[in-house]
Amino acid sequence: MPFHLHFDESDLLRCRFALSPLWETQAAVRTLLRPGQHGYHQPWLRRIRSAAAGLDLAPLRLLMPESGHNPDFLSPPPVGPYTSFEEEIAGVRAIDPLLIREDLALALTDQPGALDSPVGRAMLADPARTLRELAALMEQAWQVLVEPDWPRLRALLEADIAYHSRRLAEVGFARLLGELSPQLSWTDSTLSLVGMRGRHSRVLGGQGLVLMPSVFAWPDVVSGYEPPWQPAVIYPARGIGSLWTQPADRTPQALARLLGRARADVLCALDEPAGTSALAHRLGLALSSVSEHLSVLRAAGLLTSRRYGHQVLYERTPLGIALAVPEHRAPE
Repeated sequence: MPFHLHFDESDLLRCRFALSPLWETQAAVRTLLRPGQHGYHQPWLRRIRSAAAGLDLAPLRLLMPESGHNPDFLSPPPVGPYTSFEEEIAGVRAIDPLLIREDLALALTDQPGALDSPVGRAMLADPARTLRELAALMEQAWQVLVEPDWPRLRALLEADIAYHSRRLAEVGFARLLGELSPQLSWTDSTLSLVGMRGRHSRVLGGQGLVLMPSVFAWPDVVSGYEPPWQPAVIYPARGIGSLWTQPADRTPQALARLLGRARADVLCALDEPAGTSALAHRLGLALSSVSEHLSVLRAAGLLTSRRYGHQVLYERTPLGIALAVPEHRAPE
């Protein structure tokens, strides 16, 4: 059966986008524990294998059943759109330990044999110590698995939010949900999610909804969070297919001769809105060089820019698309 989230008018007014480095960390741990389920992330898995070997992920593995409940307190929805990992993990450490015991028990119940295991019993017997140890382990996982690539991941997530925020203005909430994932649909003030296990319905009751793109959630859409957390829907971010691979050279020679190789590469790399640091990382160029190229391309009418959060995102204008995208160019 689909999972249903029931909205009223006040819920629609409280829907927002956000990204969460803490969510990406726990999702990265899940990806590491089940590598065969995540084909897009194989290059990342190969690269971090040695560093990840030094992490003791057994306590987190116990709380991440193949199907069933995962503890909400490990990665509660962020309170703002640009919350840092440090802010999020500080929030986890500030949770009342009495609130997490039921959360732990639900996850341990869904993991065969975990509830009666020595580790499981110890977790439930001392929730305060469990909270401290799990927060420390999540911080280690962040530092090893996610933080080295966070500029690249953050740029992709912010580009996704920028794109879908624009689509929300263009097509409205109901159609946007279907574009986020084919697992989502909207009928009669109810958001339905196909493929969720467990409970089948929840009334939002004025809390609204957080929409969170995720790199490591692919291919699934995830929803949940029991009170006191705000409900959320986590969906696969756009553009993860080429996230860990260097794209083939798609810059046409004629365009490179016209603009210069590096400047043409910058223009052709902007399939999605991106910031200066993300482009520099992707193309292997100095930050100052990419900044100069973006300024020239923008002045020439090939790019537009807009501020999103802490950075400026650039995207191609129709003229820039005509030059960079093959189907819009005349034959060379």
